[in-house]
Amino acid sequence: MSESLSTRDDRSLGELFGELTREIALLVRQEASLAKAEITAKVTGVGKNVGMLAAGGAVAYAGLLALIAAAINLLTNAGLPWWGSALLVGVVVLGVGAWLVWNGLNALKQVDLVPRRTLETVTEEKQWINRQAA
Repeated sequence: MSESLSTRDDRSLGELFGELTREIALLVRQEASLAKAEITAKVTGVGKNVGMLAAGGAVAYAGLLALIAAAINLLTNAGLPWWGSALLVGVVVLGVGAWLVWNGLNALKQVDLVPRRTLETVTEEKQWINRQAA
């Protein structure tokens, strides 16, 4: 290590700028790679959650249809006309569905996909480069 330090003192300004350019290019490639890895990890986690949500929704949908049919039959047997029973149950189901969609969208809006760690290191490295250039 001490040998490389002593040889660095003997290099010309052009050589030093050339090395600085190579190191900055390497740094940019490493930061891009870090950002890609960080975003991929976050998107993978969100993708798994969305997949579980879809599968659960598909299974629950079959049960919901059976419950809706039962509720319509129950109201029809209680004396409402079949169209009134279907309308009443449809309005209730529509309200519940709208509430679920609204809550789901709000939850997805809370997910932060910005690669915070990468942004922090890029900012730190930019400050370091500015200090070195000054």
